[in-house]
Amino acid sequence: MTGSTREATADLITLPGTPLADAVVNLIRPVETPSVFNHSIRSYLFARLVAGRLGLAAGHDYHDDLLFAACAMHDLGVASDGPHSQRFEVEGADRAAAFLIDRGVPAADADQVWQAIALHTSPGIAERRGTLCVLLREGLALDFGGPMGAGHLDALTDEQADTVHTAYPRLDMIRSLTDAIVAQAAKNPKNAPRYAIPGEFLRERQTFGRTRMEHACSSSRWGN
Repeated sequence: MTGSTREATADLITLPGTPLADAVVNLIRPVETPSVFNHSIRSYLFARLVAGRLGLAAGHDYHDDLLFAACAMHDLGVASDGPHSQRFEVEGADRAAAFLIDRGVPAADADQVWQAIALHTSPGIAERRGTLCVLLREGLALDFGGPMGAGHLDALTDEQADTVHTAYPRLDMIRSLTDAIVAQAAKNPKNAPRYAIPGEFLRERQTFGRTRMEHACSSSRWGN
C-alpha cells in the first residue's frame, strides 16, 4: 500500500477527534447496540463523502462537529437508557440538543442538530431545512444502500465501502435498527403515530412480520 493510499484510507474513516465529538461517542457507545452505533458512525462518514461531491466544504458550508453530532446521535431516541415517551426521532433530537447545550454549544447550532435528527425520516421536508438536514439524509441514504434514495450511491467505490465496513461492520444493521425502533414504538402509543416511520414499522411487523424497508434493503447495495 502506497503512502497516498494509506492517507486516503485514513482520511475516509477518521472521525473529528475534537472534545465534542469524543463526548458524543462516549454518550452513544454504551447505550446503543454495536450495530446501531456503527450505522450512526458510517452515516457521518458517508455524509462527509456526499458533502465533497456536492462541493460543500467543512468550516465554510457546514460545521464538521455539528455534522458529526447530528449523524452520530440521530438514533439516540432508541438508546437503551432513554425515557421512550415520544416518537424516536423527536426523543433523540431533544436528547441531542440538550447534550450539546450542556457542553456550551450555542442554542442556534444545537437547534440545527435538533432539526436534522427530528426530520431525518421526513423526505421532502428535511431537504428544505438546511445543510445539516440534507447531509444527514444523504449519509443515511448511502448507508441504506438504495431504499432511501440512490442519488449518491456511486459516490462510494467498492474499495471505499470495504474500508468503511471493515472499520464499522454492518452487523445485520437493518434488522437491528428496525428491532430497536419497533421496541421503542411499542412502549407507548405516543411513540408510534400512524403514518410516521415508527408507527408504520410497528404495524408492519405486527401484521406481516417484516417491514417494507427490511424487504427493500434485502436487495439493496449492501443487503442488510
